[in-house]
Amino acid sequence: MRIATILTAALAAANPAIALHAAELPKLSFQHHDWELACDNTRTCRAAGYHAEDGSNLALSVLLERQAGPGQAFTAQLRLGDADDGIDLPASVAMQVDGRAFGTVRLAGEEATGSLSAAQAQALLRAVAGTGKVAWRAGGRSWTLSGKGASAVLLKMDEFQGRLGTPGAAIRKGGKPEQDVPPALPAPVVVAAAVPPGELPRLGKDEERILLATLRKTAGNEGCDDLEAIALGESRFAYAPLAKDKMLVSARCWRGAYNEGHGYWVANRKPPFAPQLVTQSGTDYDKGIIGAAHKGRGIGDCWGHDEWTWDGRRFVHTASGTTGMCRGIAAGGGWNLPTLVSLRPAAGAR
Repeated sequence: MRIATILTAALAAANPAIALHAAELPKLSFQHHDWELACDNTRTCRAAGYHAEDGSNLALSVLLERQAGPGQAFTAQLRLGDADDGIDLPASVAMQVDGRAFGTVRLAGEEATGSLSAAQAQALLRAVAGTGKVAWRAGGRSWTLSGKGASAVLLKMDEFQGRLGTPGAAIRKGGKPEQDVPPALPAPVVVAAAVPPGELPRLGKDEERILLATLRKTAGNEGCDDLEAIALGESRFAYAPLAKDKMLVSARCWRGAYNEGHGYWVANRKPPFAPQLVTQSGTDYDKGIIGAAHKGRGIGDCWGHDEWTWDGRRFVHTASGTTGMCRGIAAGGGWNLPTLVSLRPAAGAR
């Protein structure tokens, strides 16, 4: 299976107006047993836990979110899986920790999602950090959260946010000053440039041959196997205007069982084209935005997403993330777990 460039980043956060190399950005994705972690470039972290996949548990997930900086508390959400046939989801569930009642959680909307109180969130944290058992009950049914992998994920979160050894650490508490915890970083600002509407007509045959030959010889395009299909006339390039002298060239690069990826290149409108690769895993383009959306498996209960924004000079990677593990929580995925976020005002916005 070939998935888009999920869980990568290419924007600076130290200065929101300047883009730096991806290696300079804080970001993290981590998975262990039934828990996973995604921390983005603002240092916000989100940990998701699930039911144990042993065939006997109803599908559920919890999302623990914590912003960076001293004194920040966890927020917690519960979501019941809606992929189980013949099950009507309740409007509320009773929470239990090690068999002890911990109030109820109201579930809203078609997504059957509810927020835990601060006390419920802390009780859940204490349980999964150790050997406690957390469950929610309604109508004679029980949804049980697996704690397997939780302590490793929470420890990674503490480490990423600089909380190890502080009173606010989730796992490894200590006496280090809470005020020494690193602050949140600002989300980078990428101003989207306006692009001309519509598509460009196809190039002439001679120009397309030049473009194809250039792409084949350009470093970084080795993974675009389907360029051969263009040479054979089985596929074709598409062109979109970016500026007076620039265009966006696209063509399918690869195809799998339930995913495919298109290459997108910024090029001169006339030879020499000097193409610059943006991605070989794009799936759509609209008004200066290249998107990539890929399933983690055929039923579509888990996805990876990326986005690149035209700023008038180049496409900047402005979003990246997943919807969480493939655990049957919902069609389209259970949560939004970004590792790259940005602010994207429209051109001319102040």
